[in-house]
Amino acid sequence: MNQPLHRIPFSDLPGIDPEWSRFIEIADSEGTEHTFHYLDSQKDPAVNPELTIICVHGNPTWSYLWRNLLALAPKNIRVVAVDQLGMGFSERTAEYRSLSQRVNDLVAFVRALDIQTPIVSIAHDWGGPISLGWVERELQEDSQRIAGVVLLNTAVHQPEAFKSPGLIRLARARGLLAPVTQYSHIFVRGTTLLSGKRIPIDVARAFAIPYRNREDRFAVRGFVADIPFEPSHQSRSALDSIAESLTLLSETPVLLCWGPRDPVFSDQYLRDLMNRLPQSAVHRYEGASHLVSEDAPQLFSDVLSWVDSLSVAKEVKLSEQTVNQVDLTEALRSRASKSPSGIALTLMQKTGVPKEVSWLTLDTRVQEFAAGMRKSGIKSGDRIALLIPPGPELIALIYAAWSIGACIVLADSGLGARGIIRALKGAHPDHVFAIPKAMPLVRLLQIPGVRISTKELSDFRECGTTLGISSHDSESDGAVVFTSGSTGPAKGVRYSRNRIAKTVAVLRDHYGLTDHDVIIAAFAPWAVFGPAIGIASVLPVMNLSKPSSLTYSHLVSAINQASGTLLWASPAALRNVLETVPLERDRESVGSAIRLILSAGAPVPPALLAKVAELFPGAELRTPYGMTEALPLTDISINDILLHPNSDGVNVGRPIAGVDIKIAPWNEPDQLTDKPHVMGEIVVKAAHMRSSYDNLEFTNRSASAFDGWHRTGDVGHLDPTGGLWIEGRVAHVITTSRGPVTPVPIEQNVEKLEGIYQAACVGVGPTGNQVVVVVVVLEYKIPELELMDSIRAVSGVPVSSVLIIKKLPTDIRHNAKINREKVSQWAASILSGSS
Repeated sequence: MNQPLHRIPFSDLPGIDPEWSRFIEIADSEGTEHTFHYLDSQKDPAVNPELTIICVHGNPTWSYLWRNLLALAPKNIRVVAVDQLGMGFSERTAEYRSLSQRVNDLVAFVRALDIQTPIVSIAHDWGGPISLGWVERELQEDSQRIAGVVLLNTAVHQPEAFKSPGLIRLARARGLLAPVTQYSHIFVRGTTLLSGKRIPIDVARAFAIPYRNREDRFAVRGFVADIPFEPSHQSRSALDSIAESLTLLSETPVLLCWGPRDPVFSDQYLRDLMNRLPQSAVHRYEGASHLVSEDAPQLFSDVLSWVDSLSVAKEVKLSEQTVNQVDLTEALRSRASKSPSGIALTLMQKTGVPKEVSWLTLDTRVQEFAAGMRKSGIKSGDRIALLIPPGPELIALIYAAWSIGACIVLADSGLGARGIIRALKGAHPDHVFAIPKAMPLVRLLQIPGVRISTKELSDFRECGTTLGISSHDSESDGAVVFTSGSTGPAKGVRYSRNRIAKTVAVLRDHYGLTDHDVIIAAFAPWAVFGPAIGIASVLPVMNLSKPSSLTYSHLVSAINQASGTLLWASPAALRNVLETVPLERDRESVGSAIRLILSAGAPVPPALLAKVAELFPGAELRTPYGMTEALPLTDISINDILLHPNSDGVNVGRPIAGVDIKIAPWNEPDQLTDKPHVMGEIVVKAAHMRSSYDNLEFTNRSASAFDGWHRTGDVGHLDPTGGLWIEGRVAHVITTSRGPVTPVPIEQNVEKLEGIYQAACVGVGPTGNQVVVVVVVLEYKIPELELMDSIRAVSGVPVSSVLIIKKLPTDIRHNAKINREKVSQWAASILSGSS
């Protein structure tokens, strides 16, 4: 039966323009006429679009799913969203329609529209295989017809190693199919309840409105019944054929947009699509679930930006003759050859008996692990997650992976269990090596390949034999590491082998490192880079994921054990070292060999550096500036810091060789400048910076908005000498009615006041009309009026309120970066009286 127009209550549906609504009569392959309803953004037939997007919904949604895409579409892009037969406001049919029939329906529908432009398909849920079946037909007739394919939480194949979705199997269970999907509203209304965020009531109602009656939901039941779990299912061969046909898309741009919290189409299906469509751009919208476009409102803007880039994309092909090779184990093998008995790595232990590994032992173990990896089926290009604390096993496994061309995935334990789960789900590792404590987490993540506990490493290593050359494609991935997560979910940062090698070279050359140096690695990356640089490393007794766990006595023991010459430690680690220095008569003797101390990861207060200098009078103190995406970028000595007291930001020095730094002005964010005293986002360019973000296509586009540059998310300015001053994070800039206010300069001036241990400056209120609030930690009690007056006198801007807190929240990795988001939320709750 046909659905008359008057039954479509568009006036009651949020986000729908009634003028989009269309009906079309189409004959199927048997000659039977059917009425399709669809939404069409092209209101004026005289306007000739340059490209058409065909949108295909799944079950039990309808074309309403695509309303925001139609609303955002520019005039040169036509968006057409069809209601599949029996769904939405298209004709209800008297029989189930199989996958093959629905593909035929879509083929007939698109042909009836007589589209003359290139087409991009976008599909969700079970609309995915239907759209891909139609795309296959289009490509067979005209390989240039399809300009791109976008898929949202869908699947074309059930990976054998994983169970099919429990919710769908439950709906398919004997005796439940009809009651759940047709005779009640459970399945229809349950779909919007799968959202990662609470969908507004009027929107949830709009999704359900075509399915008010039992008769309206017949196709909903049929869709579920047509899911081919069983090999003998009538639609199994059609789905298998569609999955196999994805090879036709090898030259077609593909975008995969995913809600990782989807209980139906989980990340295992994303992995399967990524394997079948290796050219895909991927973006995972953290927090989003099955209805990813509802949970992530920016998704359709992102899709349109991707579609827009298709017209300007340049084909880049690397000749096999121009592919460079990089060997990340060369320095390790060289030291093993030149000084086999020399100590490469020392792990200090609470027992007082250090664990030492020679260069020859480390090199041998690396080669044995590498051979074991190959024998176990791990190959070049695979991703290996390493859930192992810094130490000999981790270092050997990293270099073994690099020697066979694999990519390591490192998720810092400081991210916490939830952060690690989120990180590993996003990185899609193929294999994992983990401590026994982490193995339940590994099983939960269902990582498909080799799973080895550190208890099994001895047997794993023994199965190996030595290897030969270990050079591999310089542009292949060497590592995925994760940001601290201090300003949102931790992001995976991809480094090619070449960029890892360049980072190693920058560290070696800038700090003049030689074979005679020994690094005290109180900062995890140094323990990893030591063998690549060819220098010995010492890991002190501490939790490297909790820098503030380093004590004076443990540091001294590490220095004296191996006559350490360099120390890299975070500000939190140095602060605790100073706080645990015993009385003069009880101090241990500190070796005088330390020539260089580096501290990074968060702003380093000059007063802290001065005290460290007193403790190590023979050492040069330097504070490099950088981030997970690139380190180091600038560098400055304590002498230069003290010559230029901090008054308008943290002085992080001048760019090191090969690094360019510019500012994207706050009032002109699309421009770059190197003019002094212009506040804006800091933008950097360096050969050793990250390759890209991992499976975050649109985060990467935003960060790379200036071609070849990286937007750091930090704000600051350059001084007349080219020195860089940090004033905070972009997300922490306070947008007052008088203009932007950066927090760090105010915090610095407040912390100079007597009795104030620490300060945080935050904004409270609506964007553009925020007020400045200063939150302080006191060393001793100060009268409120006196405190308020003194802070307002040094702040330089109107301060609305001053609040006192016992301890400021900091990031979990460095224990030093103030979490201003939490401080702002706390301040807002205090000022509003809600807490």
